[in-house]
Amino acid sequence: MADEANQDVKVMSFEQALDALEKIVDDLERGDVPLDQSIKIYERGEALKAHCDRLLKAAEDKVEKIRLSRDGKPVGTEPLDAE
Repeated sequence: MADEANQDVKVMSFEQALDALEKIVDDLERGDVPLDQSIKIYERGEALKAHCDRLLKAAEDKVEKIRLSRDGKPVGTEPLDAE
């Protein structure tokens, strides 16, 4: 049931998911949300957090590291995680 309510999370950009997650945190911190609704939005927050983590990991995998020569000078780049 929670998975169905969070299907749209999978298509969100990182920025969209982060904005939605920040709103959930604000709502929960206010403390004026009924318990049953708090549980639902908490579950959505977990899905948003997991999505953000996946997107960040994918971005990190694309980062390049600088290759240095023996004397410490940059000589080019290579994928961070060479396959």
